[in-house]
Amino acid sequence: MPTTTSMPASDAPRPLDGITVISLEHAIAAPFCTRQLADMGARVIKVERPGVGDFARGYDERVKGLASHFVWTNRSKESLTLDLKHPDASGVLEKLLDEADVLVQNLAPGAAARMGLSYEALSKKYPRLIVCDISGYGEGGDYEKKKAYDLLIQSESGFLSVTGTPETPAKAGCSMSDIAAGMYAYSSILSALLLRGRTGKGSRIDVSMLESTVEWMGFPMYYAFDGAEPPPRAGASHATISPYGPFPVGDGSEVMLGLQNEREWASFCTTVLGQPELIDDSRFNANFKRVENKDALRVLIVTVFAALTREQVIERLEAASIANASVNTMADVWAHPQLQQRARWTQIDSEAGSLPALIPPATNSEFQARMDKIPALGEHSAAILQKLGYTPEQIQSYTEQGMI
Repeated sequence: MPTTTSMPASDAPRPLDGITVISLEHAIAAPFCTRQLADMGARVIKVERPGVGDFARGYDERVKGLASHFVWTNRSKESLTLDLKHPDASGVLEKLLDEADVLVQNLAPGAAARMGLSYEALSKKYPRLIVCDISGYGEGGDYEKKKAYDLLIQSESGFLSVTGTPETPAKAGCSMSDIAAGMYAYSSILSALLLRGRTGKGSRIDVSMLESTVEWMGFPMYYAFDGAEPPPRAGASHATISPYGPFPVGDGSEVMLGLQNEREWASFCTTVLGQPELIDDSRFNANFKRVENKDALRVLIVTVFAALTREQVIERLEAASIANASVNTMADVWAHPQLQQRARWTQIDSEAGSLPALIPPATNSEFQARMDKIPALGEHSAAILQKLGYTPEQIQSYTEQGMI
């Protein structure tokens, strides 16, 4: 049954109501950041190239003809198409910034500064403006202008060196480095807004994908501190704990399980494997021994699981209080009973029609996250310009010129 927790009213105030964000964004890092600002009520004006838009719009056509990345990171925004090289574009940007609280950009390194959109230039005219620059490697240093995509940063940060099988490194199955940078940009903008509330001044935020990902590499880095061996690549298993990882079961599926201490090991042997004699087996009676003999232990586990279904294995693991999970496919996740029972899905609008969307994970008892339409390219251009004071004739002229 869906959760019965009472929901706040849909028109309850959100924390970023009244905040305006201008974003010169593409791909994932910046759009993911600004979508979360929009979730919290901010007005996000997404500036896109006329005729083409954010190139993530063309990554694929998996969602009723729309791109999967774009659907994920762009709801609740307004799309303004604007040729930033047009001589009148700077005037439009100035009028937008007159009303803006935050400017976010992840253009090519140096591009925003060349257009007069650096914090140093803007802060003189807009002292309350928060400017967030997202890049691959950050400002300064030999890598400043180096091209940076998610997989490249996964590699540069060392993530690939500890991820995968002993034979082959593997990338994360999602845009991990983009997500990391987007999350740090989002939280840093919230912090900057709080700071501005105390000082009255804006600030500049410099977020790099490399540093965001290296921060997440803290465990393997310290594990390999001072020249020590790094944790070995262990596939989906744990590099230093055993048993911990996926195991095949008799119905052709897999179950993920993990043990943390000797009490759990004893329960695992007795209740799950039905072999209490293994508790004191000299090969397995300490975690480091189980790691050393993990291949032999795996044979024992797989042999027992081969006669069971996934449900039966999970039933035994639950009875033994052993942490476990199903190795789910994307189809399994779409139908996940916990997400259904907690009513975590809603519907959002798009030019392709209604689409399911996951409600943001951190819910608040006082407001509902904003979950509005995914914008069509340039959908709001005329309305935005009209609100800025441009006449219908000017807007028509700009359209004919290809500026919008």
